Amino acid sequence: MNQKFRFNRVLLKISGEALKGAQDHGYDAEAVRKVVRQVKKIMDQGVEVALVVGAGNIWRGVMGRSGGMDRVNADYMGMLATVMNALCLRDFFTAAGIPAVVQSAIKMEPIASGINRDAAVKALESGQLVIFAGGTGSPFFTTDTTAVLRALETDCDAVLKATKVDGVYTADPVKDPSAQRFAELSFDEALARQLKVMDSTAFSMCRDNDLPIIVFNFSEEGSFERILAGDTSAGTIVS
Repeated sequence: MNQKFRFNRVLLKISGEALKGAQDHGYDAEAVRKVVRQVKKIMDQGVEVALVVGAGNIWRGVMGRSGGMDRVNADYMGMLATVMNALCLRDFFTAAGIPAVVQSAIKMEPIASGINRDAAVKALESGQLVIFAGGTGSPFFTTDTTAVLRALETDCDAVLKATKVDGVYTADPVKDPSAQRFAELSFDEALARQLKVMDSTAFSMCRDNDLPIIVFNFSEEGSFERILAGDTSAGTIVS
């Protein structure tokens, strides 16, 4: 256990957009390497990291639904896209010297094993990165909810939600310069204010199980490390 950090096993939730860089969609090698570098720096200091990645660089269910697709099929397509992102990340982490395994909620042998809590915990304890893919395996659940579920299953100390801003604000700070940032926030307040940084199911699951969520700007140099050390100026802690 690293005494420097407040959290020693975390679930990092990143968006699919983090992998596409300046491209409209797909992957940008340097953007993926940037994710790997930041996570590797933390893991090299002994922090155990599990990861859930979204699919926005490939597919968004809302796109399919707006075009007349069935919600269930659109969600399944999103789940498949998260598997693709997980495989991409696994290879980049492996190339950087970080052993990584992918577990998928949808049967994907031989390219990924199924969800196995005991195997995931053993992998984390041995210093491997565990990437959870395929969502929850069911439609109508977001990757935010997936992140909370997997964090609870693997006894993580917190869920870290990587965003483009340094925490939760009263409004979108990009659109509203007067928006104020919260250093700390209760789950009840987050739900009452209908803050959209995570969906209500994810917030409720964390509240019911005393699992904190930390929202921070993943692209800001050193923010990941500061969050783990408990620096509330680097993000917002929802608990």
